[in-house]
Amino acid sequence: MMKLRSIELALPKAAEAHRWMIDIWGCADGGRMGDTFYLRGSGTFPYLMAISESADNFVRSTTFVCSPERLAQVAQAATARGLNAAPCVSSDPGGGHGIVVELAEGELLRFLVDATEVAPIEGHSKASRRVMPVKLTHVVFNSADAEASGDIVEEVLGFRVSDRTKGMVFVRCNEAHHSTAFARAGFSSLNHVAFEMEDLDAVMRGIGNMRDHGFAPAWGPGRHGPGDNVYAYYIAPFGPVIEYSTPVEKVAPDYRTGEPDDWTWPEKRIDQWGVSDKDFAGLRVAEEAFRFRREWQPAPINEVIGA
Repeated sequence: MMKLRSIELALPKAAEAHRWMIDIWGCADGGRMGDTFYLRGSGTFPYLMAISESADNFVRSTTFVCSPERLAQVAQAATARGLNAAPCVSSDPGGGHGIVVELAEGELLRFLVDATEVAPIEGHSKASRRVMPVKLTHVVFNSADAEASGDIVEEVLGFRVSDRTKGMVFVRCNEAHHSTAFARAGFSSLNHVAFEMEDLDAVMRGIGNMRDHGFAPAWGPGRHGPGDNVYAYYIAPFGPVIEYSTPVEKVAPDYRTGEPDDWTWPEKRIDQWGVSDKDFAGLRVAEEAFRFRREWQPAPINEVIGA
């Protein structure tokens, strides 16, 4: 068992970013611990995004929850591959303990067991007109070598490549088509964070709410090929690219890995619908804003988790 849970960011004016994500984007307040602010959705995870006060923008980690068996497998494989890794105990809402692993291009992935969940938030949908994400559906990274990144998460994390396009390598950790992907960007950073909405109507109401507050999509609405999810991308005032999305499709274990030629569109079209424009330049700048920074020292991990 493996599920994407949250992303942990650091940036200046964290309190302002936290408030914008609640008042405008639609997240719920997940609490505060010291200089770190938490944002949750309507689902059962205690938070989806952590925002810590910092002089600089960077990604602290992306967190997955898993079984002890999967944790042991990841620990053994990370050690065998010689990756930077360390045991960790989470002080974030939900707790848990596990390991944090640094991939070859600096991506920092945290894997936790014994993390607790919370009761879902009810009554936020159509009746109340409240726009609220449910959970994260995927976190995408920019990569200097997306193919190598896909290979390493298959080898070390037990993930599987679902599809390859001219722009990305899509990777899954469970039956969802992708929980992450590696964009063929030529550099390493956070590409975007996708928040899963209840359904297509919730995505469209989210777009309308953003329009009410003066924000236009940087890309969307549209429907992707790989994953078949509806999307609308925005550049948040505090820097990162964030997305309203519907759930990606569920795939069987024997899903045939797609290749770039499987995902081509007519000229001037960049998704299934072909109705939206894309702010390539603006998105490119935003996608370079959050690099990775390791805040811990590598340490032996096998004996700590019994791998």
